[in-house]
Amino acid sequence: MSTYVLYNGLSGNGTGKTKAEAINSFIGNKEPIYMDITSISDIRSFLTSLENDDSIYLCGGDGTLNHFINDTDGTDIAQPLYYFPTGSGNDFWNDLGKKIGDAPVKINEYLKDLPFVEVNGMKKRFINGIGYGIDGYCCEVGDQMREAGNEKIDYAGIAIKGLLFHYKPTNAEIDVDGQKFSYQKVWLAPSMNGRYYGGGMIATPAQDRLGKERLLSLLLFHGSGKIRTLAIFPSIFKGKHVNHKKVVEVKTGHRITVTFDRPVALQIDGETVLNVTTYTAYK
Repeated sequence: MSTYVLYNGLSGNGTGKTKAEAINSFIGNKEPIYMDITSISDIRSFLTSLENDDSIYLCGGDGTLNHFINDTDGTDIAQPLYYFPTGSGNDFWNDLGKKIGDAPVKINEYLKDLPFVEVNGMKKRFINGIGYGIDGYCCEVGDQMREAGNEKIDYAGIAIKGLLFHYKPTNAEIDVDGQKFSYQKVWLAPSMNGRYYGGGMIATPAQDRLGKERLLSLLLFHGSGKIRTLAIFPSIFKGKHVNHKKVVEVKTGHRITVTFDRPVALQIDGETVLNVTTYTAYK
C-alpha cells in the first residue's frame, strides 16, 4: 500500500511543491511518494500500474484539474483520489465549500460524467466552467501580463479596466436544448458545471455539479451600458448579480451553444482559447 502525491510545481505561481508538502499533516505516519505530475509522460499508464489499495493525492489548481481530467479521460481510477488545492484561484475547492487549509477531499465522484466543450475544432472536458465574454478577455490579458513577467495578476482590475475602456460587448445567438434566443450587448455568457469560476466569482449560485439531471447553467449578463455593468459586476463575487433580473439571466440545459457576432477570447477552466465565435457545451 503506497501513497502518491502528484503535484504541479508550476501551480500557485511556482509554489506548487512547497504547498503540496503541507499535505503531510493530514496523512499521519504514511511516507508519501512525491511526483511532479508534469514529469509523468503517460498518466493513464501510471494510474493503471498502481495497486487498488494505493491512494493518490492530486495537488494543484483548477488548471491542473482540467489537464488531469482530460489526460485521464476514459480511465477507470480504482484508487481513492484526493484533491488538495495549491493553485491561485481554486474555484473547484470553493465550490465544494472548502477553505485553504482544510483537509484533502476524495473527488472520485466529482470526476464522473464531466461535460464537454467543443470550440475551434477542439473537444475537451471541463470541471468548472466555460468563460465567454469579458471573462475570456481577462484571461487573455492575464496571459499577456504573465508572459511579460508579471507574477501577480489582478483579474478584477483587468475586468474593471476592460469594462471602462477596452472591452466591447457583443450580440449573441443562444441555443439551449433546441430553444433559441437572441441578445444584444452581451458582457458575459459562461456555461457552468459548478458555481464558481474566475478566481472567486459565483457565476451561477444555484448550479449543482452533482445534480440528478446533470444540467449546465448558462449565465447571460446583457443589455446594460458600461456604468450600470460596472456597478453590478462586483456583486458577482457574492452571487448577488442574479438579483438584477433585467440584465442578468440564468438558463439551464444539457446542451448549450453560444454564438457571438465577432471573435473574442474564451477560457476553459482558466485556459485561454483565442478568436472564438461560437462554442457548444454539453453533458
